[in-house]
Amino acid sequence: MENASKALLMAAGVLIGIMIFSLAAYLFTQFGGTSAQIHENIETSQIEEFNSQFTSYQVKDTVTIHDIISMANLATQNNQYYEFAKQTATGKNNYIAVILNGNSIEYGFGTKRDVIEKEYNKLIEREVNNINNATGLKNYAIRTEISDITKRVFRVICTEI
Repeated sequence: MENASKALLMAAGVLIGIMIFSLAAYLFTQFGGTSAQIHENIETSQIEEFNSQFTSYQVKDTVTIHDIISMANLATQNNQYYEFAKQTATGKNNYIAVILNGNSIEYGFGTKRDVIEKEYNKLIEREVNNINNATGLKNYAIRTEISDITKRVFRVICTEI
């Protein structure tokens, strides 16, 4: 009788051990899935925050050359961060192009800061010199294109209104 009760206690101990191990495995998979979901949510919100720096101009009524230069500067910083030389934006990587009246005005890796500032100042000067006293600075319509691959803005197209 004594051996039977010890055998039952050992069997109960094994069953409790298996239950604890099963519970630990279940919790591990549940927390692992939650962690992946949290990471995905953080990445999505970072991409949306980045994109909003460009897409917010789409809804504005008065986008001037100063706003366009700000977007081009942001695109240039992005391109230089990822060390992309000036190229045509295809949406397959993180290169961002800013197109003003058919011309690309952003810069890539390797372009010196003073050259960039000089070119942007020329654009602003050209716009200021063409100011019409009645209307002021020209306004532009902004359209952004978002990559299906990276989910980031890869092209900003600015057209005169």
